[in-house]
Amino acid sequence: MDQINQLLKLLENAESVEIDEFRMDFDELEINLAPAIARTIQQTVAKQQKIEKSMGNALKKAGEFKSPIKQYPGNIAQVQIGDGTRKPVYLGGQTALYRFEEPQPNPPVVTFDVFDIPMPGLPRPIREHFSDVMDSPGEWAKKAVKDYGANMVTVHLIGTGPKVQDKSPKEGAQVIEEVLQAVDVPLAIGASGDPVKDPLVLEAAAEVSEGERCLLASANMDLDYGKIAKAAVDYGHVVLSWAITDVNMQKSLNRYLMKDGLKKEDIVMDPTTCALGYGIEFSIDVITRTRLGALKGDPDLQMPMSSGTTNAWGSREAWMRKDEWGPTDYRGPLWEIFTGLTLMLNGVDLFMMLHPDSVRILREIGETFTKNYLSEPCPDIENWITELE
Repeated sequence: MDQINQLLKLLENAESVEIDEFRMDFDELEINLAPAIARTIQQTVAKQQKIEKSMGNALKKAGEFKSPIKQYPGNIAQVQIGDGTRKPVYLGGQTALYRFEEPQPNPPVVTFDVFDIPMPGLPRPIREHFSDVMDSPGEWAKKAVKDYGANMVTVHLIGTGPKVQDKSPKEGAQVIEEVLQAVDVPLAIGASGDPVKDPLVLEAAAEVSEGERCLLASANMDLDYGKIAKAAVDYGHVVLSWAITDVNMQKSLNRYLMKDGLKKEDIVMDPTTCALGYGIEFSIDVITRTRLGALKGDPDLQMPMSSGTTNAWGSREAWMRKDEWGPTDYRGPLWEIFTGLTLMLNGVDLFMMLHPDSVRILREIGETFTKNYLSEPCPDIENWITELE
């Protein structure tokens, strides 16, 4: 019995016991392990309480976290598109680099692309939505507004191109009149891309849409941008200033346009959209540098930005039939959405797009940026599992 008592004494301070080749013969045996078990339980509870206290301190610090938002001396000008008989939209007004850093004064605007002639080259996932109205730009625009909720329409006067149908500036202006009568949303007006004819086409379009504050797209270094600027000033419009992924070129062009009578509030920049998988990193770089320069106080860059997001459909991954890539009905819109979303997160304000689903989804995402998530109280992280259930 003395041996057993000695053994129990040894067990009092032991957390574990390992017995090797042990044998005991006895007639009657009583062992009381309660003190050792109680001590083990107390140690476990103490450890748990220490862990909970440490977690509580960490959660308290998380609730006191303040986002390191940088304050800049500059800001982005607010540009109004649409006036007269149009329901206006507003771009710009930001004071922070990224959209999630502050509640946005104006949500990004997504505009539907409409063409003055049927476009057989449009990918099938887009064409099937508009094949019944492609012969009439007015009906095309009306369907975009009525059926798909467009709050802005871009009319591309492709037919005025000398190598397309060579329509006259007057004929292009008649298309703009037709669309103005069909819808009451603001218009962006694009030409064919011909450097000689585009200024004449945009000048005629600006005249017939006087007072409606349309976006004339676009002025660039390769054409008579002075004529486009003068038309905007004379008839009360906004100019899209297009530079090819070059911040210095963008600064120079903006400066020339302002010398021709435009103000910051009359200019929207287009730094060029490189599609997802086809150089989008170049667009990210130029857009971010442009926005940083503006916020740091460069007056030649303090304008909102636009993206020709439809460039995403030029990527073969968006439209090419290939079974292992998945159906184009989903792949094409997703390619357009992610191209737009990437540039939206870097500061772009206006998106020219083609597919109805792409327009709807990107617009819904953009509207969330008007909420100030960073100023809301920290959620109860400790009970997040219970809240989800």
